[in-house]
Amino acid sequence: MSLRKLHALSAVLIAAFAFVHIANHLAAVAGVASHIAFMDAARTVYRQRVVEVVLLSCIAFQVISGLSLVFRGWKQRHGLIPWLQASSGIYLAFFLLMHVGAVLFGRFALGLDTNFYFAAAGFHVPPYQFFFAPYYFLGVVALFTHLGCAAYWQSQGRPHAVRIILLVGPMVAGAAAALLIVLMLAGIVFPVEIPAQYKATYIPGKR
Repeated sequence: MSLRKLHALSAVLIAAFAFVHIANHLAAVAGVASHIAFMDAARTVYRQRVVEVVLLSCIAFQVISGLSLVFRGWKQRHGLIPWLQASSGIYLAFFLLMHVGAVLFGRFALGLDTNFYFAAAGFHVPPYQFFFAPYYFLGVVALFTHLGCAAYWQSQGRPHAVRIILLVGPMVAGAAAALLIVLMLAGIVFPVEIPAQYKATYIPGKR
């Protein structure tokens, strides 16, 4: 099996988890308690040892294989959509490394429950919000853009208008979801009171 096919296969599992994870964040529309209740239910599956090891392995493979595919085809890439796919893939690799690394560090090194408050804390300790707002927004947009590009390539043979809808539709949905998530984490949709132990991770000498 080619590297590209293995990359696409592992992407299916990662995308399934990502959609659950994004749904988890969107559940916060009903309040932080709803977010945490959703997370507790989902964790009974994805924090099973075998599932977690497989998922983390897929993420590592996805980052390595994705960057390899991007740089191997750098000179052969022409047109907007190939570059859209490549750029969204590069940002996704960065985001996955940062996000998964931060969650594992918070969970095992800091002993924190990596829930809504863990994700939101950086928005409430200036000046970190200027990093986290675009970081989260672009992470979600990059995911949906990358999936839209994949849908575009997989729909060859269909009318061009259909292929464009398959590309642009996920991008628009991703941008809308990303904006809502960022606004909730920032405490704009509803007030958010961050517990001291989460804020302390951004304040030197507080831990």
